[in-house]
Amino acid sequence: MNALLTFSATPVAPADLPLSRKYLIFGILAFGQFMALIDIQIVAASLNDIQAGLSAGPDEISWVQTGYLMAELVMIPFSAFLAQALSTRWLFALSAGLFTVASALCGMAWSIHSMTAFRVIQGFVGGAMVPTVFATGFTLFTGKQRAMIPAILGMVSVLAPTLGPTVGGWLTDAVGWRAIFYVNIAPGIAVTALSVLFVKVDRPNLAMLKRIDYVHLGAMAAFLGGLEYVLEEGPRHDWLGDPTIAAAAWLSLVGFGLFMERSLRSDMPVVKLSPFRKLTFAFACLFSLVIGFGLYSATYLIPVFLGRVRDYDSLQIGTTVFVTGIAQIASTVVAARLSQKIDPRWMIAAGLPLFAASLWLASAMTPQWGFAALLAPQMLRGFAIMLCIVPSVNLALGGFAANELRYASGLFNLMRNLGGAIGIAVVNTWLQDNTREHVLRLGEAMGEAGGHAPGMVAALAARIATVTSDTPHAALMAQGELARVVARDALTLGFNDAFRLMAWMFLAALVIVPFCRPAATSAAPAPDAH
Repeated sequence: MNALLTFSATPVAPADLPLSRKYLIFGILAFGQFMALIDIQIVAASLNDIQAGLSAGPDEISWVQTGYLMAELVMIPFSAFLAQALSTRWLFALSAGLFTVASALCGMAWSIHSMTAFRVIQGFVGGAMVPTVFATGFTLFTGKQRAMIPAILGMVSVLAPTLGPTVGGWLTDAVGWRAIFYVNIAPGIAVTALSVLFVKVDRPNLAMLKRIDYVHLGAMAAFLGGLEYVLEEGPRHDWLGDPTIAAAAWLSLVGFGLFMERSLRSDMPVVKLSPFRKLTFAFACLFSLVIGFGLYSATYLIPVFLGRVRDYDSLQIGTTVFVTGIAQIASTVVAARLSQKIDPRWMIAAGLPLFAASLWLASAMTPQWGFAALLAPQMLRGFAIMLCIVPSVNLALGGFAANELRYASGLFNLMRNLGGAIGIAVVNTWLQDNTREHVLRLGEAMGEAGGHAPGMVAALAARIATVTSDTPHAALMAQGELARVVARDALTLGFNDAFRLMAWMFLAALVIVPFCRPAATSAAPAPDAH
């Protein structure tokens, strides 16, 4: 506490810091953000191993991701308040330190219930690191240097979830699933220590903690947590037809109403909605929602396809999706340069159709698609996403003063993660509904094809009987094999439908582009004054 008080008395002018110190601070924060984001998807390719290791049921294992996302959604908008109260230095150090502890506890989990609890803690404390970096980057840098901030952080935002399954799959295959959590310990300690030593960009205002509106905080937690639960569990349990999901939906709705009331009337709201007064910010948040939908949904669907249709293991899935990250890195340089030369609306107008094209290419999948066939769609998607993210960040965060910039960053990042949560829920629903429809259509087609299906079953049964010498059961085995092939093909067609629908959605988002007007100036935000 003495360190906090001493730091509080020290004048801080972030824009006047030496350039080397700015880069050091930004690098520390960006790496912490990378840690928090990669852990969203680092378990994606290893869920089967975690499920077996903890003796968890199919419905229980999903909470390893759901719990993390629910807690992170709550913290992201709350982090702006905490950054003002504690300062960026101490908020980031506490977040990184507690994230490290929670990661170690996840690695030591002894049951699915303990794992879920530790993942909730990990997601909550890690969520503070995500928007803090955006706000600090825009505070530290001006001019051409600031133009690189959206490109670098945009790359981190999309590269981390993309690399998650790859890193998780490799560690699980090489060491075991617990290593995907233990790998955070050493870098987490380093980020914590470096944050305390070097991240001195603002002053704390500890008096804010005494006036925190806990009703507002609770309402936000109920709203976002309930919404995430409905989106995650809805596709598996008939949405509002399930009593638990219906109750969560009502809780979320009531929480939203109370959250809005406290946002407008509270003397010390935990989230300020004032950035939405700027129409450009509102449209940029809408873009962030769409981008999150496409980014997280596509990142989710490809590993699921490879696991369920191709029977790939975690390492094979990771190495197949890795190419998207390579394209994202290359696109970052292009997007950063273009952002300094052309209207951001032109970049978005190019990025959205390219992203839609990548999804459309993926909508032609067959059950035989693997690394080679998925290479072009994934590379194009990785390249296109940066042309969408970089200009949307500039549109969203340009022109805000330091205090309001924090809230704008939290809301903007919240919309991207919320878009991802909505996207995964929606594509899961599309996948289930369309797969069932394709099963029925394939069955009808086989029945109408001149009676060929019975002949195919008989021929297959004869071959099975010859190979296995099990004539009594050959017919049943043949029917089972045919059913497996039909289910696999129907599932593949369901994936194609989901990608096709997402492609149309990205093309439809072009309608919004003309309404986004860039900020008139790119002046540096004013430092805090408490």
